[in-house]
Amino acid sequence: MTGKLASTAITVAIILVALVFIYLPVGTLVLFSLHDGRVPVPPFQGPTLEWYGRILDNPRIMSATVSSVIVGLVSSLVSVALALLAGWGLARHRVPGRKLVEALLMMPLAVSYLIVGVGLMVSFSDYIPKSVGFVLIGHVVLNLPLAFAILYVQFDTAQARLEAAARDLGASEAQVFFRVTLPSLRIPIIAAFALCFTFSWDEFIVAFLLSGFDPTLPVVIWGLLRTGLDPQTNAAGTLVFLVSICFALVVELFLLRKKPE
Repeated sequence: MTGKLASTAITVAIILVALVFIYLPVGTLVLFSLHDGRVPVPPFQGPTLEWYGRILDNPRIMSATVSSVIVGLVSSLVSVALALLAGWGLARHRVPGRKLVEALLMMPLAVSYLIVGVGLMVSFSDYIPKSVGFVLIGHVVLNLPLAFAILYVQFDTAQARLEAAARDLGASEAQVFFRVTLPSLRIPIIAAFALCFTFSWDEFIVAFLLSGFDPTLPVVIWGLLRTGLDPQTNAAGTLVFLVSICFALVVELFLLRKKPE
């Protein structure tokens, strides 16, 4: 019994250390976003919401926030749609060189974001001006392999049997896709969309290289950091964190919601 208690205590201690290691930087950021002073260093003074008021009154930060939300939502939607169609086509049809196509679709997961961003900038900068639209294209390039990796494995044998049963009952190919395939993949589709949005919302390197004079929020925060730390920068960082948490909670609540009887 003593050995069991000791083992449990060690496990709990390791978990607590891991949690502190993960959440201490975030907790410090949030705490000093409420700091009533111009330099965010101990001892803590406050709390105050002055810095949140300043970022809400800052048109550059608000414009960048809107741009980040638009890029995140649109790029995630496009990535998931393309990944779903690619996965369905490869899984349900005979495609020459299918294994090669699968590898090519998922290979960008192993490529540095810096390489992707520089490659896009060199390849298309003469045709597409640096803008939010260019960032959106870059984020589709980044998120499509992730969405494909999540969705492609869902087209398994059980899924194929459901589709075959629907065809045997007289459903057309379009009816099979929209009435059987899509509803059965609802949770993976939502999960892929949520992950893509989260990565797009936080992504900095590609956005920095492609955004030009219309940056996303991470690029604006980086610009604030160049002048040194201050509570306003902490408030902006906290805003990014809170949006990510709220989005994750909404997705979790939606996925866990029970269907009506």
